[in-house]
Amino acid sequence: MGITSVEEARAEMKRTNFNLVLIDVNLKNGLDGTDLGKDLLKNDTVPYIYITGSNDLTTIYKIKETRPHGIIIKPFKNIDIISTVEIVLNNFKYKKIDITRSSANPFLDENPYIIKRVIEYISENISEKIEISTLAKLANWTEQHFIRVFTKHLGYTPYQYVLQQKIEKSKVLLKESNVSIGNIAYDLGFSSYSNFCVAFKKETGKTPNTFRNEMKANKFSK
Repeated sequence: MGITSVEEARAEMKRTNFNLVLIDVNLKNGLDGTDLGKDLLKNDTVPYIYITGSNDLTTIYKIKETRPHGIIIKPFKNIDIISTVEIVLNNFKYKKIDITRSSANPFLDENPYIIKRVIEYISENISEKIEISTLAKLANWTEQHFIRVFTKHLGYTPYQYVLQQKIEKSKVLLKESNVSIGNIAYDLGFSSYSNFCVAFKKETGKTPNTFRNEMKANKFSK
């Protein structure tokens, strides 16, 4: 999408919901990228990353004033974009339960602590079959209340979150190991090879085998 000015970006963001915004500081027609950053800071609904080749104090000051979620300095490599985007999206997803980064009084609401404890349990047991009833008991809530509070804080149902984490783990195994796809499915607690393949393709748009082959091809092409 060839957006070259703040005005165009503002118009597009009114029409489209974005998960992430990459901002070139040097935009056209008077206003620069930091003016767009001010809009995003005010709304605080989507993470944003600056891309810039400028390192003068004035530019850095203007960038800092908008409190971006990340910055990428030109010239950059593809891995710089990939790693920064993954970290920013991950951090933004957890912002509602990350009490240490919140200015709110943490003692007014214990829910983020409880959800964070549940997430730690999921991470530690990602290779097991994780039941929603088990997570609800860990939180000491009814299943219905647990699902409602979890979804409110993370924007995903517990089932969706667990599935996403299993798929993310499988990506690492597909890329970094030679473990068979069938064994990966079994090790991550999927009921069958086909069940894993269907879930993987639904989440990524690719079959596990296609994903693995593409990762290997990219590795050898570097």
